[in-house]
Formats: sequence, structure tokens, C-alpha cells
Amino acid sequence: MRDFVARRVAAVPPSGIRRFFDIAATMEDVISLGIGEPDFVTPPEILEAGIRSLRNGRTHYTSNSGTQDLREAVAVHLQRLYGVTYEPRAEILITVGVSEALYLTLTAVLDPGDEVIVPTPCFVAYQPEILLAGGVPVELPTRLEDGFQVRPEALEHRVTPRTKAVLLGYPNNPTGAVMSRQNLTGVAAIAERHDLLVISDEIYDRLVYGGHEHVCFASIPGMHPRTVTLGGFSKDYAMTGWRIGYAAAPAELLAALRKVHQYTIMSASTTAQDAAVEALLHGEPHVERMRTEYDRRRRLIVGGLNELGLPTFEPLGAFYAFPSIAATGMNDQAFAEALLSEERVAVVPGSAFGADGGFVRCSYATAYEKIEQALERLRRFMQHHG
Repeated sequence: MRDFVARRVAAVPPSGIRRFFDIAATMEDVISLGIGEPDFVTPPEILEAGIRSLRNGRTHYTSNSGTQDLREAVAVHLQRLYGVTYEPRAEILITVGVSEALYLTLTAVLDPGDEVIVPTPCFVAYQPEILLAGGVPVELPTRLEDGFQVRPEALEHRVTPRTKAVLLGYPNNPTGAVMSRQNLTGVAAIAERHDLLVISDEIYDRLVYGGHEHVCFASIPGMHPRTVTLGGFSKDYAMTGWRIGYAAAPAELLAALRKVHQYTIMSASTTAQDAAVEALLHGEPHVERMRTEYDRRRRLIVGGLNELGLPTFEPLGAFYAFPSIAATGMNDQAFAEALLSEERVAVVPGSAFGADGGFVRCSYATAYEKIEQALERLRRFMQHHG
């Protein structure tokens, strides 16, 4: 019998993150610094809004675009934080997490062979989603010495006649880098000059530390008409399991995303949408509380890794540290496997995110005490391998 699997699907490798989670799941007493998920429970007011939605019988489909209440709340939220104006009815679409928003965008805009420039290291789904949509991912390595930011001159060198879009993910997973306004303005000039779309994944927008700011790409002068802004609730509001996000874009472009969404999803969960409204209206104190705690953990893990001889770029956003493991003489796969086997600490090889083999990702979305224990285990490990 012939192979029925599509070639583009067969060509996509399995997630490099899942492999280590699967191994760790078979072991006892593992401290995971691998998972990129808040360890906080969804704040109680948001939970209650979801429960109230169910009890009130709101168990039916919403509009394909999402509830009007949530779209209006998203529009107010983006205007208040970043000065970006979106019309709720025509320019905002509620999705099943940012993952669906990314899928819709790539499927709606890419023709076979279109190129998308992807700065790396980046979230593991970017290149596979481009391939699944029929496009060609063109990786643009960022450098530690540049703070893992995109250098506009390097981006310019990646543009070809087949380039259709640039996919940005800042604050960045896995490095914690935050793009400066200056560099974003440079990217904007290139997008304007070459008539490119910019897809801006801003899922970690509220998790920025140390007086730094997140700049919404659509707020850069002239960029609103050529930007798809992707955002959501998973990271900022500890709502990963609710699976709720959004895409915001000019009306004509958003109509194309909505068309794919209509035939693929119908609508996002009504319960999750009602909870998300509560998050935007009254969740700010919880966002600040969680950000403050992440910052405390950030300082602990970065200081601890540096002290152990694992030089670590200071993450300015998200909740990941990205230490260099050069001192051990191992590549990232060997380091992660040995650390898990010998000390029961799970990290993710940097190559899973498109980095070279000299880094690993450590999430600090876990309890402060667990991070302390993980650092003590890493100390023993480095005594043998450092």
C-alpha cells in the first residue's frame, strides 16, 4: 500500500521539546526547567467568570470572530497599552490560542514557495508551521553579542524576490530577549522598502523586566497596515489550558484569516472567551503579581547559572534563561541528557529552537524553591563536568 502521508508533513521533524518531557515523565524526582508554562493557577476571578459562564448556559457557538465583548476588550487593551487602534468588528479575531492565530495567518497569506524570514533561536513551531502552510522558512540567526535581537542589516541580506513576510517573536522564547524600538524601526524600514508583511507574535508582551518596555510592532509609524499582531492569555494570565488568543490586523487581511478559521475551527470556546473578558477588565493586579515573582526567579536563576560557570545572557522578557554550556565541552543534546540522567534536572537543548549546539533553555516558570534545588543539583553536575 502506498504512503498516504503528505511529503510536507513527513518532512517536519517531531518537537525537540517533547522528547525530553517524555523521558522525564518516566523518571522520579525530576525538577523540570523545561516546560514553558506558568506554575500559577488561573486567578480566581477569572476562574469564576468561566464557571459563571457555564452556569448561565453559555454553552453554544459564538460568532466566528468571537464575542463582541471580548473583541472590544482586546481593542481597548491594545489602545491603552500601545496606542494601536483596531476596529473590534473587522480587525480582531478570537482564536484557539496564539498557535491557531499563527496557523491562520500563515495559511491565509502564503502561496507555495513564498519565503518567511524567521529570526532564530525561536519558538519551535515557527518553521514547521511555515512548511505546513506551503512556505519556505529562511532562518536568520541572532547573536549573543547583539542581545539576540534582529540586526536590520542582517535581515536585509536575507530578503529575496520570494520573501513575503518576516515572523518576529519578541519577547523571545527561548532567549528572553526584548527588541529595542531602534531595531524594530530598522525592521520596519526594511518591511516598507521590500513591501513585506510582518507577523508579530507578542504572547509574552506583559512579561518584561528591569524597566525595559515591550514595543508593539504595529505601533511603529507606518506598520499598522502591514502587521498581523498575535496575542493571547496563556502566559500573562496563566490561562494555558483555556486555549484562547487573538489576531489583530487590517480588515482585508483579517477577513482572509477569518475565512480559514470559519472552515477549520468555527469559534473559540465560549467559556474561555468569557473568562478572557474578565482577565482584560480586572486581571491587571494578578499580571503584576506574577511578573514580580517571575522577576525574583529570573534574578535567582541567572545569578546562579553565572556563578556555576554557565554564562547566561540576562533575559529581559518571557520566563526563560539561555545559558551557554561551552565550559562543559558538551553539545546541548549531550548536556541535557547527562543532566537529566545524573541529577534529575530537565532542560531543553537550544538546537530545538534553531540555536547552535552551545546553549540550553531553562524555564523559571516554576517555584523559587524548585529553582534553588535545581541549581544545587547543577552545582554537583558542574563539579564533574565544568
